[in-house]
Order: sequence, then C-alpha cells, then structure tokens
Amino acid sequence: MYKLTNTEITRLLKENLKILFDTRETVNGHILEYFDKENISYKRQKLDVGDYTAIITVRPEIGIYRDLAFKVGVIRKTSIDEIAENLIEKRDYREEMKLERQLMRGKVNGIKMSMIIEDPDGLENIRNGIYRSSLNPKAFMGKLSSLQDKYIQNTVFTSNENTGYHIHRILYYSVRNFLKEI
Repeated sequence: MYKLTNTEITRLLKENLKILFDTRETVNGHILEYFDKENISYKRQKLDVGDYTAIITVRPEIGIYRDLAFKVGVIRKTSIDEIAENLIEKRDYREEMKLERQLMRGKVNGIKMSMIIEDPDGLENIRNGIYRSSLNPKAFMGKLSSLQDKYIQNTVFTSNENTGYHIHRILYYSVRNFLKEI
C-alpha cells in the first residue's frame, strides 16, 4: 500500500470506517440509534480489549485488500456507580481488578484506550461523593486518576445522549491519524 492522500483518507473515513462493538456490550441502543441516524457503519463482534474499536473495510483500488484494524479502543461505563463498582472489585490472585487487567492488555498490545463515562457531572459527583459505593471520594478519585495515568489516553464524562457522538469522534480521529502515518 502506498502513502494515502488527504482526499483518499477523507473518502475512506466517510465510506469505509466501521465501528466494532463487543458482544458483551448489550445495553447500547442509544449508541446504535445515533450511528443509524448519522449513517455510521457498525458491527457486533467479540473484542479482546475495550467495548468499541474501528476498522477500515476493504478497498482494493487503493491497495487495501483486507480490513485494516487499528490499535485504538473505547471503554464505556454507564455511570459513576459502575466505575465505582469496578474500582472496589475484589482483586484476584494476580492482584489486579478485571478493569485494570483489560487496560493492561491494551497497553501491552499498544492500544490507545479512551474511557467514556455516562455522567456529564461525573467529576463533581465523584468529588462530592454522589454515587452508590462504599469508596470515599478521595480514594475513588485516586484510583481513577491512577488508572488514567497508567493506561487511559482520554476520559470523557458525557450524557448518554452524546455517547455515540463521542465514540465516533474518538475512533474517527484516531483512525485518521493512523492513516496519515501510513
């Protein structure tokens, strides 16, 4: 494959970008509705890391003879309560919680991870202890900040009405940047 022009990259992103979402991601109708409304192609598929990723589908006329996968992923949390639950999860014999193991797999495999938390007031809610968990606000912020520092490229706090937009935005620009570097 040769170096792509800006015009080819723009066309690929418009015509061949497909968002993949994990088979365990079940309560995401609001996201799929957004994708349908915006004519964003998507497919349900088992993912090893994250809840969402993106591919560029086959385009032989410009040298893309198979789907191109990218080292980018998005983890979605449906609320501050869900992320709090993940952070107090019992650690197993490896001394990590399930969320951290997933983020570690991403890092080891060179995957840029972003996290979307469906709560537009999330940071304030954490600071003020407005969530259902025995985790105190300082510990919550500390654990989340530590994971962000170690593994997460970007964290977005948003309403669930805007989650689809943010998933697409993050994946679109990550794939665009990868394509520019080819």
